Amino acid sequence: MINNLLIAGFGGQGVMTIGKMIGECAFAQGLNVTFLPSYGPEQRGGTANCTVVVSDAPVGSPVAEELDVLCVLNQPSLDKFLPSLKKGGTLMVNSDMVDTSGIERNDIKVISIPADSMALEIGSSKTANVIIFAVYIVASGTIPVDRAKEIALAKLAKKPQFIEMNNTAFDRGVELARSHQ
Repeated sequence: MINNLLIAGFGGQGVMTIGKMIGECAFAQGLNVTFLPSYGPEQRGGTANCTVVVSDAPVGSPVAEELDVLCVLNQPSLDKFLPSLKKGGTLMVNSDMVDTSGIERNDIKVISIPADSMALEIGSSKTANVIIFAVYIVASGTIPVDRAKEIALAKLAKKPQFIEMNNTAFDRGVELARSHQ
């Protein structure tokens, strides 16, 4: 098993946090993982992406030329990275920021996640990345949901004011992903 994932968006949307959480959860399950961040000198508002490779065998390269999963949080990322998504791959989009109506591919699965709207309903836009993370966990099937939740919430506990919101965000992301299965 090998799963090549690219997460892309603007700095400040939690792109790196999602990638790191996926990597840490995979590692905790005894899987091999690489995390390759890429971002410009700007932190908030600039472009950011990361590649995460999860495998049950040693990973030869952190670079993925053909993606199993593409997670885009903004329109420029969709336009740039969609050609890298392989036939049969999964496209996850923050539908509050990304318009998928122009996609002409019928060889991929699209999961629309209204992450920003859901996060605001929960109480903070800062939980959108937790929703997206949870959707990936369910959609990929590589990491047990309960274990991923435990690891992610422990990592995110540094900000105690968000503990309950992050818990709710994770659960809402799981519900959304299961409705797409």
